[in-house]
Amino acid sequence: MSDMNGNGVNDAKEAVDAAAETLKAVESGVKEAFAGLDVAVPEAVRTVAEQTVTQSREAYENAKDAMEEAVEVLEKSIDHAGQGAAAINRKVIDMTQTNLNTGFDLAKDLAGAKNVAEIMELQSAFVRKQFESLAAQAEEIRTLSTQIATDTANPLKEHVSRSIDKVTSR
Repeated sequence: MSDMNGNGVNDAKEAVDAAAETLKAVESGVKEAFAGLDVAVPEAVRTVAEQTVTQSREAYENAKDAMEEAVEVLEKSIDHAGQGAAAINRKVIDMTQTNLNTGFDLAKDLAGAKNVAEIMELQSAFVRKQFESLAAQAEEIRTLSTQIATDTANPLKEHVSRSIDKVTSR
């Protein structure tokens, strides 16, 4: 997951850099194209053109900053999701080991049983205990999953809130 995350960030940064280079090339090309013309450009036209270029550059910088911030937020969210998946995997492995050990303990107890009644009693106690254990394990997984979902969504929710605040404060 981190490889995919890193490649996406690099692709986004490369796209931003390429756009900046393209803008510089266009500006340079326009200057070269009109360098040989000896036509006077009215001051008002030059002022409007300079303002347009300045506003375009500011808009580009704002968009670039917003995109970089969005990429960072997605990185955090994906990182939380990956960590959460690993935590669930560890929890399931621990639970599986516990359940297997309980099963082996039952087998050992059954092997030492002296009669069928004792076997039935051991088996009933085991099943009752396993149902209780499985219910507790399911609750642990549910709680962990809920926490992971919250941790994964929080960076996105915070980003949206900040974005709304920026828009409404203008």
